Amino acid sequence: MKIGIDILGGDFAPDANLGGVSLALKELPSHVILTCIGDESQIKDSLSKFGIDSARIEIVHAPDVITMHDHPTRAIPQKPNSSIAVGFDLLVKNEIDAFASTGNTGAMLVGSIYKLNNIPGVIRPCITSTLPAIDGSKSILLDVGSNADCKVDVLYQFAVLGSLYSKFVYGIENPKVALLNIGEEETKGNLLTIAAHKLFADSDEINFIGNIEGRDLFLAKADVVVCDGFTGNIVLKEAEGIYSLMRKRGIRDEYFDRFNYENYGGTPILGVKGNVIIGHGISNDIAVKNMLIHSYEVANSKLSDKLNEAFKS
Repeated sequence: MKIGIDILGGDFAPDANLGGVSLALKELPSHVILTCIGDESQIKDSLSKFGIDSARIEIVHAPDVITMHDHPTRAIPQKPNSSIAVGFDLLVKNEIDAFASTGNTGAMLVGSIYKLNNIPGVIRPCITSTLPAIDGSKSILLDVGSNADCKVDVLYQFAVLGSLYSKFVYGIENPKVALLNIGEEETKGNLLTIAAHKLFADSDEINFIGNIEGRDLFLAKADVVVCDGFTGNIVLKEAEGIYSLMRKRGIRDEYFDRFNYENYGGTPILGVKGNVIIGHGISNDIAVKNMLIHSYEVANSKLSDKLNEAFKS
């Protein structure tokens, strides 16, 4: 198996990414090869610095960088030799099994849609976030930013995609699905959530348990929590903000330490024809390591193929 990693993406590239490669190789199975996409001479010069086993990596030269300031839609065609563009080319050609990057999120989303294309039947791909529950389990929140405005059928597909992700990657056989709302009653909410509740409740494809309120997000009431990307991004940034405030005030707690983005590394783009994992732009070597490990988990589960099969039926 080969996992591609964008060496030039992120605020602390290339060192954070190469450090993450070194750490990941110590935990990944021996048959996994990490394909390092970036400036070849720069990568070769850094192998000894980071103690990277050259026998377990391959280097693909891509000297250009899509920065955080580049326009997501124009960046890939304007920079065909960038690490992100080359990474998608390798994925399209099946020369890697997954592609991970902490670089420009918009460019990664655009590349996923226009280089790989949506799985037939998927209206809009989405991204997720992991919510640590107080009992030690984890829930999935989706969407968390790629689709600010959603219609009812899009939210329903998020529920299906999230359920399949929870089942095949996290091993939860019949994931409990909830709709994030301002009250538990089915009549609560705006026009979107009221209509979505009815559609969810009438479906036999998902294990819908009803509405869930914001105060219950971390109580393990649901395995999958569905919302539009506008709401989900606010929830995600609020959780990150609370964690940062606690650290600044010197408060350490075993549970709240699980809010640290480093623990999760990255999240897949659900609904495209390929395994694409997006990491946080401020990722350090530990976060990159965990992004690569999750990339392996996603690729090993053949998630994209299983999503494709599910939407065929």
